[in-house]
Amino acid sequence: MSADGFSGGPPPGVRPDWTIDQGWEAYSQAEHDVWITLYERQARVLQNRACDEFLRGLDALDLHRTGIPDFNRINEELQRLTGWSVVAVPGLVPDDVFFDHLANRRFPAGQFIRKPHELDYLQEPDVFHDVFGHVPMLTDPVFADYMQAYGKGGQRALSLGRLANLARLYWYTVEFGLMATPAGLRIYGAGIVSSRTESIFALEDPSPNRIGFDLERVMRTPYRIDDFQQVYFVIPSIQTLQEVTLRDFSALYERLASAGDLGIAQIVEGDQVLTRGTQAYAEAGGRMRT
Repeated sequence: MSADGFSGGPPPGVRPDWTIDQGWEAYSQAEHDVWITLYERQARVLQNRACDEFLRGLDALDLHRTGIPDFNRINEELQRLTGWSVVAVPGLVPDDVFFDHLANRRFPAGQFIRKPHELDYLQEPDVFHDVFGHVPMLTDPVFADYMQAYGKGGQRALSLGRLANLARLYWYTVEFGLMATPAGLRIYGAGIVSSRTESIFALEDPSPNRIGFDLERVMRTPYRIDDFQQVYFVIPSIQTLQEVTLRDFSALYERLASAGDLGIAQIVEGDQVLTRGTQAYAEAGGRMRT
């Protein structure tokens, strides 16, 4: 939910920390119905595809009920489990605001929901992406600590001018991460679990590369913002992410300052290649993610 290019303070009616009231009572039945349709569709497709941590979080927060969740209700359980809370924001927020919320165990979520004709693709994250996609993982104590550490790391990256590199870590883990489990590859990234077709593509399509997670490798790899990913990075466990963020990135940032980016579909020496993709989807021109 962060974006650069903001100037000035928050717009009228928005608090200094860019939060707003969710306004749960103002949702229409049609908006609740969109949530229910999306939830039921994803719940079906994610069986045997999402990681156990995500599925447990989905159950713990009881996100189905009768429609769009009331943040006040889910925050009670989230606070009890990991000390996190969800705060409503009007849309994308400045990077420094986003990192401050994460560093203080607050997850900023959009409070609007897509229209019925936008079920399969929406350019800006809505409440379904943010809450269904992100919040279940915040019930896991280790992942919750990773997200807080990422927020603190983001504040440091801003001061050092290395935000572009750190953003890639978020993208390839929090948004589009895969995990190796004894039962096979599983999804934990919010951008995948909230997308019906990418939930299938990320695990089953022969097109993308699937490569073992390496921090420096990830930070040198650009990403796609408008289509399926050409590469997914696979972690062995959530614990790996927490261990990564406990490091001092200073020496890494110094190396990255003189290291060039890698091609999105490139495989380099030292990669742990789980799947060498055909890249057929991207070479055919791709399409908007649906």
